[in-house]
Amino acid sequence: MPRAPIVVYPPDGGGRRVRADGEAIGRARSEVELREFLRRIGLPGADDVDLTDPALVEWRGGGPEVWE
Repeated sequence: MPRAPIVVYPPDGGGRRVRADGEAIGRARSEVELREFLRRIGLPGADDVDLTDPALVEWRGGGPEVWE
């Protein structure tokens, strides 16, 4: 099974580390910040993508409702 291109790591007190295609893109503290990172890397429709889609995002240590 192919891995999702976006990986959001477990919260560690300072947000969640985010990687895209194996490259670190930042540390998000909210869904809004994650979507901003996705816009910056050029993901089409970053404001509207389904963050629960496992083909797009691999959540580790909790889903999009867990930030701290």
